[in-house]
Amino acid sequence: MRRPASLVLLALAVFVTALSPLMRWYAFPRLAKIPPGQYQDVVLEARPATLLNYGTMKAERVPGVTIVQTLKGDVAASERIEQSAGRDVVVWNALSYVVGPDGKMVSAIPERYLFDAHSQEPVHATGEMVDGDPVRREGIEYKWPFLTEKRDYAYFDAQTRASAPIHYRGTRTFHGLEVYYFEQTVPWTKVAFPKKMPVKGITPESVEKMGTTRWYTTKRMFWVEPVTGAPVNGQEIHREELRGGQLLSGGGKVTAFAGHVKMRDDYIDSTVALVTSQRTLVLLLTRCLPGGFLLLGAALLALSLHLEARGRRPRAVAGTAPAPAPPSSGDGVVSAGP
Repeated sequence: MRRPASLVLLALAVFVTALSPLMRWYAFPRLAKIPPGQYQDVVLEARPATLLNYGTMKAERVPGVTIVQTLKGDVAASERIEQSAGRDVVVWNALSYVVGPDGKMVSAIPERYLFDAHSQEPVHATGEMVDGDPVRREGIEYKWPFLTEKRDYAYFDAQTRASAPIHYRGTRTFHGLEVYYFEQTVPWTKVAFPKKMPVKGITPESVEKMGTTRWYTTKRMFWVEPVTGAPVNGQEIHREELRGGQLLSGGGKVTAFAGHVKMRDDYIDSTVALVTSQRTLVLLLTRCLPGGFLLLGAALLALSLHLEARGRRPRAVAGTAPAPAPPSSGDGVVSAGP
């Protein structure tokens, strides 16, 4: 029975070993995906901050400014776009809502972001926009790819409507997780006014007619968990100015908003907990199962060879006596005389 058993073990070894690359290169891209209906929100704060008082047109120091960012998946739009794109697509309706210390809106900028559910590469289709303006994104936004690499990525900036490199600056430890730290500096750039202005009666068109322009710069920082590609912390050193025109006395410039924007601690804690659980699932598909299948295949192969080797050893036939040894001259045999 050893030879049939060794053949069965050999077949199992081949099958299990073949599962290892299939799990990593076939199952992983099809199973590790952003769900199309995902909803996520995060609260960031700048404390203290500088904010423009539109009544006096002067910058004022305020206790703080709050930014609420929401991402809501549009399942129906995803399914519709997938039919022509030929791949799984996620459509996020995003909103960045800025609130002053008095609870009143400072700005509200909506986005519609379309991307590949696994690779996070942008998908270009009708509806891709920032604050109602059509855009064509290049690079990533909000999330890095699964299995993030130690390299620079192109990152899309919603204010400038353009992509620029975000640089890998080293590996760090954050709340017990090994993370990659990325940094991007956007130089002073002329940008569009938000469609929703904080003062009734003032519109982007009316401000632009007076010759006033809006300028923006930021230093953007992300701490990214590399297995899931999810940022567990994000900060910005953000500045906005209004420059020139009749709106400003003397045609100079005034700070519209300035502050060091940071994620609120409770949202950091919940994000770290969520990413930690998702990290285990990704590691299972990329390391644990492929490595386990390789080890199991090697063990089955070794056992198969062992049984085959034992089956080839010569064995004595049952019930057969061993052959007698040939006689020697000293065994006491009497020879016939002459």
